[in-house]
Amino acid sequence: MIEQLEKIEKRYRELDKKMARPEVATNLSQLQKLAQERAAIEDTVKIYRKYKSVDKSLKETRAMLDDDLDEEMANMARQEIESLETELGELTEKLRLALLPEDPNDEKDIIMEIRAGTGGNEAALFAADLFRMYSRYAQAHNWNTDILSMSESGIGGFKEIIFEVKGKGAYSRLKYESGVHRVQRVPITESSGRIHTSTSTVAVLPKAEEVDIDINTDDLKIDVFHSGGAGGQNVNKVATAIRMTHLPTGMVVVCQDERSQLQNKVKALSVLRTRLLDTERRKQEEQITSDRRSQIGTGERAEKIRTYNYPQDRISDHRINVNLHNLPRFMEGELDELIDALTAAEQAEQLEGQTV
Repeated sequence: MIEQLEKIEKRYRELDKKMARPEVATNLSQLQKLAQERAAIEDTVKIYRKYKSVDKSLKETRAMLDDDLDEEMANMARQEIESLETELGELTEKLRLALLPEDPNDEKDIIMEIRAGTGGNEAALFAADLFRMYSRYAQAHNWNTDILSMSESGIGGFKEIIFEVKGKGAYSRLKYESGVHRVQRVPITESSGRIHTSTSTVAVLPKAEEVDIDINTDDLKIDVFHSGGAGGQNVNKVATAIRMTHLPTGMVVVCQDERSQLQNKVKALSVLRTRLLDTERRKQEEQITSDRRSQIGTGERAEKIRTYNYPQDRISDHRINVNLHNLPRFMEGELDELIDALTAAEQAEQLEGQTV
């Protein structure tokens, strides 16, 4: 670990020198590139320098005990050693976390897909609740949401809703939400007060950029049709909805939320590109980790990751065996406590394979 940190600190010093050169200072694009690289390692370098300072103080204080100290001074030295050892241990853990490999998708925008599972109308209502929960969470983090496509049920729920979340770090926080979400509650349609169990599935996909995956236009079949549902005269008179089929894979994307055919086509292409990239990413994951896969963050849609138990006011995340209460607050988008726990669990698992 120390060898790795020394290389990072050396690179940090090199970047400082490069950025100070007149020819670089006047080249804005090069300066920005170097500044971004420097900013990415700055926190790690600061922690490492603090680590070295504390380690030096610890060695010096231990050496003092070899001298002929009176009892009072020796006790003070021992207390100082104990304090420094604690601080050094904390800094070591911070450095180990800082050296964990970053997910290249963490800073990307995302496309979320929520679909009603088992449970009929109640599953569709729960899908709408989940959409509202994630929308509130995005709003609290100053992220923007944009509905790409939706299919409503008759009583205010969603059979399916696909939307984009735009904001720095959106994927890093919401990637743990992929999977099957189970709800246990008395549906509004239930007259006898019997508790029902329903499910909805959530998929969280890092949004693909054009440079991430290339789509041959010859591989696309595009159909135009009239939008369904509410939308006023525009819906009735103008065919703007897009059904885009990727012929090599058979993947189909429908977008009808916008009032122009071009806007729906752009959105459909964005969703298709993201799904194709996700398919490719999953293939790579299966090859790399076929012998051992972590539940945290794998996004397997068949996994029952969480239960929302309304009668007991409890949220249970089955991947890390964590139970939280105050379900109404959670459904208002206050997810950070659980997301922090999932992040910590993933980091702990990654740290198991490291040596100090």
